[in-house]
Amino acid sequence: MTPLDFLDTMKRQSEERTEAARALRDFEQLWDAALDAPAPLAIDHTIFDIIAEVKASSPSEGVLRATSPDTAIEVAVAQARLYEAAGAAAISVLTEPTKFGGSLDHLRAVAAAVSIPVMRKDFLTADYQVVEAREAGASGVLLIARMLSDEDLFEMTDLARDLGMFCLIEAFDGADLSRINRLVVLRGHEFARGDHVGRLYIGLNCRDLATLKIDPASFEVWKQFIPVGFPSVAESGIGTPEDAARVARLGYNLALVGSSLMKAKDPQSLAAAMIQAGRTQ
Repeated sequence: MTPLDFLDTMKRQSEERTEAARALRDFEQLWDAALDAPAPLAIDHTIFDIIAEVKASSPSEGVLRATSPDTAIEVAVAQARLYEAAGAAAISVLTEPTKFGGSLDHLRAVAAAVSIPVMRKDFLTADYQVVEAREAGASGVLLIARMLSDEDLFEMTDLARDLGMFCLIEAFDGADLSRINRLVVLRGHEFARGDHVGRLYIGLNCRDLATLKIDPASFEVWKQFIPVGFPSVAESGIGTPEDAARVARLGYNLALVGSSLMKAKDPQSLAAAMIQAGRTQ
């Protein structure tokens, strides 16, 4: 697989997983189960916060935390509890199984174990997967703008809002942000409603899709193009408290941090130090 094929491959596999899930439970059954799930939580962020991520592996770094089928859920829950103790504003849980070692079972277990919002991070392509996330206890979902048509992005954000969930819309560059700006303008009468501001977050992922390498300079290059009035999230490339302070100085409200915390010997202390550095820069 070449780097340029990565999103296409993830999209195809995501669609296949969704079709398999639909064969086991139709949308109406899933919807009823989602409505019975505990109420979603809103992200309560102050000057600067982090969304701390639980994932077993990544395509760029390989295995981040050794687990077995018997211990994967236990490890995910233990990691999430450390993040909560550190003061993280929310927890992101990877549910993609082939490259990140995740599952909806990890999401369900983490959501039941902590009292802060939990977000489903995956390569989501369908409404069904948003409802899956809510049924599993997620309070929010990540949506990759580049993977979705305008219609799908509208429908999935609207559905999340109807379920009381927040959305983190992920961009990689100026072209993505230009499109997101246009969508926000087109739907501004809805996105700007008082009950929705703060539930729609715009993320800038500094990973270069052509190389799968990190380019932290893109945080500064593209920050000015993030739609005004929506909380911004710096994604990828945050490995130290100094990195957190730098994106905070650039005006980001939150940082999504995964690999560095999963590899850390003391993830609680590192997460707390990142939060403190971002608030005192």
